[in-house]
Amino acid sequence: MKHLAMALVLMTLVAAPALAQEQAAADGTATGKGLLQEHHGMVASFVACAIAFITGVSVLGAAYAVAHVGSAAIGAASEKPEMMGRGLIFVALGEGLAVLGLAVAFLMMFMILRPLI
Repeated sequence: MKHLAMALVLMTLVAAPALAQEQAAADGTATGKGLLQEHHGMVASFVACAIAFITGVSVLGAAYAVAHVGSAAIGAASEKPEMMGRGLIFVALGEGLAVLGLAVAFLMMFMILRPLI
């Protein structure tokens, strides 16, 4: 799995400059438009997939954090009721991860995706 992730990162790093260079016209002169400028729809769909990935990962991370921290907080509060406030603070930190992921997704949506459409 680690080798697959490294191969994917390497392919992305190698393919990015190739997609950004200009295409030559039939007579051999440069057209002035890069491949990314010609295919706005494809770029917009990749950005939309990145936004969905960011949102999904942040929500899954927050759910994992809240599940483990919340159960530990309830366990601590059952033994010492004065620990409930501290546990609630740590659960809120886990929820902050989801809010931060949504904020980044909205920023990407309005700053990157909106001009492409």
